[in-house]
Amino acid sequence: MNFISFLKNLFKKEIETTEPMKKFLIVGLGNIGEKYAETRHNIGFKILDCLASNESVSFSSDKLGDTTSFRFKGRTFILLKPSTYMNLSGKAVKYWMEKEKVPLENVLIICDDLNIDFGSFRLKPKGSAGGHNGLKDINEKFGHQNYARFRFGVGNSFSKGRQVDYVLGEWTKEEQSHLITRLEDAAKLVISFGTAGIGNTMSEFNGKYSLD
Repeated sequence: MNFISFLKNLFKKEIETTEPMKKFLIVGLGNIGEKYAETRHNIGFKILDCLASNESVSFSSDKLGDTTSFRFKGRTFILLKPSTYMNLSGKAVKYWMEKEKVPLENVLIICDDLNIDFGSFRLKPKGSAGGHNGLKDINEKFGHQNYARFRFGVGNSFSKGRQVDYVLGEWTKEEQSHLITRLEDAAKLVISFGTAGIGNTMSEFNGKYSLD
């Protein structure tokens, strides 16, 4: 390496270390404990596990949740799996958002949705809780519902009065056979949210991954 190349590389490294990284807080909702690991309600955890594996990072136990982070194209992605249980998710989300100084527009909440066919994606910049207890608590802690959420469809193949059993139930064999590709696509959606923006990501991913 000649002297000019050395100076160029040195200048590049100085810029990289002095320019602030753009941070994104990606929260996967779920319940802690082995008995919930493979349930539909824990799809948020599974998507973050897939993303962490793809980026070769591991989660560690921290305050109010398990966390890890990685850098991608000038962005820092902070992944959070709250340990507060679903109904108290807002406490963990608000704590980590404030701790890491992540702006609201860079927060993405991932959850399951009964009103969407299995495997379909729905990314929105804001909206109601739609009956989801995790989103309800986040709305309460934030005092509003103006934050991005990524809903992963789990379907509604349950009889009347069996909703809780369904979301806390495990995937069927057919669902499991499709879940691997769905998780990979979901991980791509998260990366796109941070790099291409929510509008472009919605256009690319929303409603395009349902089963035939």
